[in-house]
Amino acid sequence: MITIVRADQAECDVRQGIAETFAEGFTQWLGFFSKDPKKIAASFAHMFILDQFYVAVSNGQVIGMAACTDGASFSVQLDKKELRKHLGFFKGSMAAIFLKKEFETTPGHPSPCAGSIEFVGTAAEFRGQGVASQLICHILEHTPYQVYLIDGVADTNIPAMKLYHKLGFDEYKRKPIPVKQAKKIGINYFVSLIHTQ
Repeated sequence: MITIVRADQAECDVRQGIAETFAEGFTQWLGFFSKDPKKIAASFAHMFILDQFYVAVSNGQVIGMAACTDGASFSVQLDKKELRKHLGFFKGSMAAIFLKKEFETTPGHPSPCAGSIEFVGTAAEFRGQGVASQLICHILEHTPYQVYLIDGVADTNIPAMKLYHKLGFDEYKRKPIPVKQAKKIGINYFVSLIHTQ
């Protein structure tokens, strides 16, 4: 039994579960700062703005997450002190500088009535069971936007791309990765998708 709820309205504290799901899904991108998912979870647990997140909960455990913003608000906010506390002065400072550009940005919207779906993730042991699909469908049904955008999907993330297409999202933009970086991270493009209600 899976329950979908906005994170700030959950019956229990879901911040740690969001952080662990984030760490499982994003550790490969954050490997410079730490290869340990527990350290990544502890380092970034502070950043989630709970009224922008939805969580899938099963038996009191967060098994999936996704944020939905109005495209002008942030879903996360980094705290340099927290990052330094967990990652050390140097790496914490670097994370605050570089990830601020990456995480604390608003997408350029093709429509003023657009919502931005961000940070979609499923706990490793629950992948392939429809959790992300239920989260996104819940967002589409319970938020007021006419258009929904998902930015920055790796072209090599085939399961995510298949899911988004199945749910009615279409590609509208493709941002190439510089060749040297593309070889290093194994991604050729970041894809942006749009869904119109």
